[in-house]
Amino acid sequence: MPTILLVEDNPLSSDMLSRRLRRKGYEVLTAADGDEGIKLAQENIPDLILMDMSLPRKDGWETTRFLKHDDKTKAIPVIALTAHAMSGDREKALGAGCDDYDTKPVELRRLLTKITRFVADPKA
Repeated sequence: MPTILLVEDNPLSSDMLSRRLRRKGYEVLTAADGDEGIKLAQENIPDLILMDMSLPRKDGWETTRFLKHDDKTKAIPVIALTAHAMSGDREKALGAGCDDYDTKPVELRRLLTKITRFVADPKA
């Protein structure tokens, strides 16, 4: 079963998305901030990381840059998730090392399409 690390500081968003991903067959780990996300990524080496970019303390850009420069985690694909879909945000996320970008509110079908580009569909 593929493992996804969801780094999201909003408990309602984290709960809703993690439940939906579990129903689709993914194992989901959750982290509420960048430091916890780094720790879980290094300990578990998930198949994919969904990274909220607006995190407290260490934001998603800084967290992603750290993960992409760490030999242990640099190969893990990261999809940026952000409610701030302004011009240049996609390029900023990709520049930080994210492998793809999606906007909030999350449209599950669109996000699943992006996830399956990096991770096998558990129901396939």
